[in-house]
Amino acid sequence: MQDALLTKEQKKLRDEVRAFVRDDVPRQLILDMDAEKVTYPRQFLEAAASRRLLGLRFPEEYGGRGLGWA
Repeated sequence: MQDALLTKEQKKLRDEVRAFVRDDVPRQLILDMDAEKVTYPRQFLEAAASRRLLGLRFPEEYGGRGLGWA
């Protein structure tokens, strides 16, 4: 996706997700998930939750970020 089409908020989220994958997700886990050898393990979900990457559309008062679909 072209950067020019993204809002500042979307760019920030993109950068957060990239950092999460780079720092917290082992490469082999990504390959195994892609090959459907493993589903989302608890460790992955806990790491994503700690960075508030789950429930992005939920209102902030419920732990989400209150984001839209795009």
